[in-house]
Amino acid sequence: ENLHFTYPGEIEALRGVSLTLKPGRITALIGGNGAGKTTVLRMLSSALKPDTGAILIDGEDVLSNPLIARQKIGFLSGSTGLYGRLSGRENIEYFGRLHGMNKRTIADKIEELAEVLDLSSFLDRRCENYSTGMKQRVSIARAVVHTPKVVVLDEPTTGLDIMATQTVIEFIRTLKQQQVPVIFSTHHLDEVSELCDTVSVIDEG
Repeated sequence: ENLHFTYPGEIEALRGVSLTLKPGRITALIGGNGAGKTTVLRMLSSALKPDTGAILIDGEDVLSNPLIARQKIGFLSGSTGLYGRLSGRENIEYFGRLHGMNKRTIADKIEELAEVLDLSSFLDRRCENYSTGMKQRVSIARAVVHTPKVVVLDEPTTGLDIMATQTVIEFIRTLKQQQVPVIFSTHHLDEVSELCDTVSVIDEG
């Protein structure tokens, strides 16, 4: 609600952005480079604090209760940031443990995600040897291992081949079926028309 943000020494990046995400609905955030898409998504994830405005996720105030809110959010940033010396499975397990999940629950969730994101053939290999598509799919699994209430994806299909892109798109559809609201930024209007219930356009903040 009414998000404003100015980067130090720069022009105002956001000027009164408001939007609502509803259960089981997919929202695309579109706009040109530098329009403010990533800034909005980073705020929704609690990685960045607005100068003014409010963010509520499932009734929790992200600004006053960031730790509680993060338990409800699955966030994929523009860079995957996987630990290269760990396998895909170990990366996902690590983030599951950070969210307080026990080993059995994590193992069951990884098996579920491996099937829907087509991870099984490379899950136990070191991430430093992954292709871009492999890294992205493991990063998505890592972001949702804790079964979040809302999923925030920053350009989830950028740089992916056709097969990896289709896997990600099908996974977003799975979240919709589970009534999880999804917001993602993209430059691909075919993905918008194929997936989205709502489109939010941002221009110069």
